[in-house]
Amino acid sequence: MFGEEGAAAAPVPVLVPTRFVWPHGGRRVYLCGDFTRWQDTLPLSPVEGSSRVFQVICSLAPGYHTYKFIVDGEWRHDEQQAHMAESNGQVNNWLLITKPQHPILPPAPDMGTPGVTMDVDHDMLHQPGSGAEDLPQIHGDVQQDHQQVDRAVMAESGATVVSSAEAEASRKNIADFLNRHFAYDLLPESGKVVALDVALPVKQAFHALYEQGIPGAPLWDSSSQQFVGMLTASDFISILQRLGSHGASVFSEEELEMHTIEEWKKEKQALFPSASHSLVYVGPDDTLSHVANELMRLDVAQLPVLHYPPHSHIPELLHLACLSGILRCLCRHFRHVPSSVPLFSQPIGTLRIGNWVSGIAEPGSRPLQVLRRDESLSRALALLLEARVSALPVVDENGVFQDVYARGDITALARDSTYTRPQLNDLTVSQALQIGAAQDWTGPGPLSGNRYHMCIRSDSLRYVIERLALPGVRRLICIEAGSRQVEGIITLRDVFQFLL
Repeated sequence: MFGEEGAAAAPVPVLVPTRFVWPHGGRRVYLCGDFTRWQDTLPLSPVEGSSRVFQVICSLAPGYHTYKFIVDGEWRHDEQQAHMAESNGQVNNWLLITKPQHPILPPAPDMGTPGVTMDVDHDMLHQPGSGAEDLPQIHGDVQQDHQQVDRAVMAESGATVVSSAEAEASRKNIADFLNRHFAYDLLPESGKVVALDVALPVKQAFHALYEQGIPGAPLWDSSSQQFVGMLTASDFISILQRLGSHGASVFSEEELEMHTIEEWKKEKQALFPSASHSLVYVGPDDTLSHVANELMRLDVAQLPVLHYPPHSHIPELLHLACLSGILRCLCRHFRHVPSSVPLFSQPIGTLRIGNWVSGIAEPGSRPLQVLRRDESLSRALALLLEARVSALPVVDENGVFQDVYARGDITALARDSTYTRPQLNDLTVSQALQIGAAQDWTGPGPLSGNRYHMCIRSDSLRYVIERLALPGVRRLICIEAGSRQVEGIITLRDVFQFLL
């Protein structure tokens, strides 16, 4: 009935009943792990006849899992079970679930809480630590490259790892899609694009970007009737550093009023003579592949989409193309055909994607740098330019993630002309973030809405991509769930470098 006959049956996920045991006593014991997204907790029940042993049975997918116990409100790990130390000192228990030799029926719909069952076949029950005898044991006193460990474990389990052929097929399908679609597909049904005249004083441009909630804008030259470049948050960082290097303890209104955008462009050409300062743009008929490659090649966040009407040399500004818009197109398409991109199912901790802290980063790569809340703002701005990154995680004295400071946050200093105050040179990252938090507008750009989004290493690439496709989201901070210590950062650029 209703077309059921002949319809292809959806594949049934294989789940392995797994018993978790806490034998060390307590009043209330809970389980939390990557299989609960480190957010939900599962209560353990006392074993009959014992006041110290607690257990719970969960149905888990084959693969590598990490977990901890919460005993009377305190995070604990069991040293008698397999455990490993993260680079930040946090210790988690871990286990490897292998595919069962015999099929396991999925739980019936009326069995209650998804993923948890108490009626199991004990002959098929998996115990934490079983099935992993051939793997190297990882303990707190051993330093390991955790990404290499993750890959070895996934390869051993054979549960979710994809072959190199499947990975290449995923990339080919993505490339085919990008070559079949065009920049015109990025244009919204309605919207606005802000442009700045090069005759504007820098101070007015600074305030305009702040008021519009955008990190940059195309530059319009009225005399030539052409777009001649882009003004971004990086320009403002360089301008403030340049003014400050002239010996002034503060940046006066007069200094910023005297500098026009056009004068800054000329000064910038003198400072960086080898760099190209001509406008690069794309047309509505350019493929998404071309747009993405240009954004990557130039290492910029946005490119103007310009249209030249017939018999006219004056361009029309249609849109500002960015990687997040292209990613949204990819998500809309492949959401309906997930089998075309098996690579998306892989945990990000097993892929060479993103920038990671020392101990997790690939050998030879540059470790992720972080900011302390009490570091000076001038140090933060210099580090953003030096490291050629768009944002840096902000942590407290214990390395616990607190916030993000991005290049676009520089426009928050326009609030009440903060950049003209004597204490600007002494402003800390924490104080600068408080200025940004005090904004009373809800602009359309990345300065509005949630300031940051987080993930963990066991999250799939699909999870990361779908969140990066959200408007205003340019990066995900990867944390260790139990401690919230920063492990890495994945940006839009990282995703496209990995996929293309």
